[in-house]
Amino acid sequence: VLRSRMTEEEQERYDAYNRYYGNRDYLFDLNSIPTGSGGFGYTIPTDALSDPQFAKMIREAEKYLGVPYVWGGYSPSGFDCSGFIQYVFNRQGIKLPRSADEQYSKGKYVPINSLEPGDLVFFSTYTEGVSHSGIYVGNGDFISATTSKGIIVSDMKSGYWFERYIGAKRIL
Repeated sequence: VLRSRMTEEEQERYDAYNRYYGNRDYLFDLNSIPTGSGGFGYTIPTDALSDPQFAKMIREAEKYLGVPYVWGGYSPSGFDCSGFIQYVFNRQGIKLPRSADEQYSKGKYVPINSLEPGDLVFFSTYTEGVSHSGIYVGNGDFISATTSKGIIVSDMKSGYWFERYIGAKRIL
């Protein structure tokens, strides 16, 4: 669901639906559904939003929450991880290569304990080397295109992502 295409009334109804699971909570695995801001379960640090470049970029990225994963996808009709990053950064006037491993070759290396919102984070998921990328949003969370849920915000500190973390780069 693209919130940017909803009226205010539609957004309110959608938020209520997410809050109450359409009054059909027995259909959902409530232990795996994110909760919190807009139904996606993450909070961006307030000081990060004071950076106009990051605030503009994250507003663009959030438009696509829920867009499905498409292998090789690079548009709002469907993204893969690196296509999503390339699209969001291109909309900010920043040109990035198409693949995750090429994106990893750009920017300045950032240690994990120095990550800032807007940094790119990289993981090894299905092959040796870089095979997944995302945009760090703060508080240990990043936004990316996942094969199972499309564009979502994930916790880097979770076992799955933490075990597969390779490194981060600062582009902005």
